Amino acid sequence: MEASSPISMQQTPQKDQPEASPKPFRKRFVTSLMEAATLRSPSFKEDTYFVSRLKSSEKKALQEFKDKLVASHGSDSMWGIPLLGGDERADVILLKFLRARDFRVADSFNMLEKCLAWRKEFGADDVAEEDLGFKELEGVVAYMHGYDREEHPVCYNAYGVFRDKDMYERIFGDEEKLKKFLRWRVQVLERGIKLLHFKPGGVNSIIQVTDLKDMPKRELRVASNQILSLFQDNYPEMVARKIFINVPWYFSILYSMFSPFLTQRTKSKFVISKEGNVAETLYKFIRPEDMPVQYGGLSRPSDLQNGPPKPASEFTVKGGEKVNIQIEGIEAGATITWDIVVGGWDLEYSAEFVPNAEGSYTIAVEKPRKMAPSEEAVHNSFMSREAGRLVLSVDNTASRRRKVAAYRYVVRKSTVV
Repeated sequence: MEASSPISMQQTPQKDQPEASPKPFRKRFVTSLMEAATLRSPSFKEDTYFVSRLKSSEKKALQEFKDKLVASHGSDSMWGIPLLGGDERADVILLKFLRARDFRVADSFNMLEKCLAWRKEFGADDVAEEDLGFKELEGVVAYMHGYDREEHPVCYNAYGVFRDKDMYERIFGDEEKLKKFLRWRVQVLERGIKLLHFKPGGVNSIIQVTDLKDMPKRELRVASNQILSLFQDNYPEMVARKIFINVPWYFSILYSMFSPFLTQRTKSKFVISKEGNVAETLYKFIRPEDMPVQYGGLSRPSDLQNGPPKPASEFTVKGGEKVNIQIEGIEAGATITWDIVVGGWDLEYSAEFVPNAEGSYTIAVEKPRKMAPSEEAVHNSFMSREAGRLVLSVDNTASRRRKVAAYRYVVRKSTVV
């Protein structure tokens, strides 16, 4: 049994609080510049890849591109798709190269030739199945996890673990180790590409989420530049959106390092979210049931083995507000299981069972406790001995900050007759 639950809200007047101290001038100034640059970036609109919707000049460029391929290559394929022969999936690939070079046929053809040569030399067609021995990095540094609201596969990247010097030396200690890491990073991307449709009107690109928290910018400069250059040269238009989260104030310095490697079209796909604003940003693009718990979502790695995730209900908790989620109609002997999360918690949470019968005592299922900002989603179960309702309380009355949140539940009736 699953149903939507009524949510009651209680406002509490805020007490006067001292005015916050001004932030250092340099930090505020650089952050303002970064935000202004983001606002000026043109918004990216993903192509549908329907040839019928192309401009006449773009259709002409596509035909010229195919003619050059016929004259030079013939039987080449990419991601298992023959580039010639009339397959509509091939049109999707060719249009990616054309768009990456603004439909300049000569430049697009040069890019494709170099990419084909690189894929052959690198062995890119087989890398997805290799065992490269990076078990400690899987699900931590770079990994595919779920889909966004438009069904794009999502790839998460987090390099904070490399602040540990021993870890850094094990992975990047010499040129051979760096090459092996780059191969592993390509492997992650190739596995993500296998989830794409390569079909007009289908899902033809992925979402990249990059967590900059604790990222050692100096140590990873070489690796970052090589990854960016390699991806941009050989995987055109494979990323629909690039979301940076936990962005520190000095991001503008980091950005200036890799900005020269990026096209304006690539920059237009960027979304930048500062520290403490992760869940609110990601909820705009990814449903909470598809988001990893460490970023304010409800999805754990083990959940992916159990089929499609159960949908969650989203809500907001304003500053000075207490929200009570009441799950009614729980029968005696039934078991209720729930998940609840608030992005960047820093508030009080509790759960109680309220029996329907007069004279029965309310049961404190989870006593009120302060949830730290870094805490993941709550997952709990309770078996009722009598009919009643479960009340989940989220108390944000001590804060002025609005927060995004989500919950879901399932009630299983008793099998005892």
